[in-house]
Amino acid sequence: MREIVFDTETTGLDPVQGHRLVEIGCVELLNRFPTGRTFHKYINPERDMPIEAFNVHGLSLEFLKQHAVFHEIADEFLDFVGDAPLVAHNGYFDLAFINSELDLARRTPFARDRIIDTLMLARRKHPGMSNKLDDLCQRYRIDNSKRTKHGALLDAELLAEVYIELTDARQTSLTLVASSTRGIAIGAANGVRVRPTPLAPRITEEERAAHAAFIATLGESAIWRSYAGQV
Repeated sequence: MREIVFDTETTGLDPVQGHRLVEIGCVELLNRFPTGRTFHKYINPERDMPIEAFNVHGLSLEFLKQHAVFHEIADEFLDFVGDAPLVAHNGYFDLAFINSELDLARRTPFARDRIIDTLMLARRKHPGMSNKLDDLCQRYRIDNSKRTKHGALLDAELLAEVYIELTDARQTSLTLVASSTRGIAIGAANGVRVRPTPLAPRITEEERAAHAAFIATLGESAIWRSYAGQV
């Protein structure tokens, strides 16, 4: 099952009052597992940036003017999302802005029933507790130390981890499940989750050779020699 976890940053609280989208970040999940595919864009809102919004995300109008307006990236965004369910924290807020931009770009808005609202999930699982994203990260021991200001892609990445915890997908993955169709085990007895589709290697043969040459200069007792065959 493919899902898209996303977050937005805006110029304000209500698109009906003329506020616009300034950033969108998306993370792809496959069977509740991050695939490594993301979508991230800063967006020129074609209007001023209220100081209240700037204090939240730190995106100035001078910076945003260097980026495309929404209708110029709308098709790329829609291609990435496809027909997947959309996961967001307080998701109908984000949906209102996305749909407003899609409408201005003369694209079909998203149906409300595509939204999976993690705030609602958290309130059901943790009634009477604070369920802000930072609080949920702390509760599930997810490192959010880089979140000094709101940022759409970072928040989407953190929310993906929170969503996995909220849906107990991580616990499910610890059970050994034989897969006759893919020939892999989902999860392992030691708690390591096996990625369904391996990521493409990012290391070139030239980099491998340079690394091997560097290790050779460290001497026979260098600890790197224990890992050389895995590089």
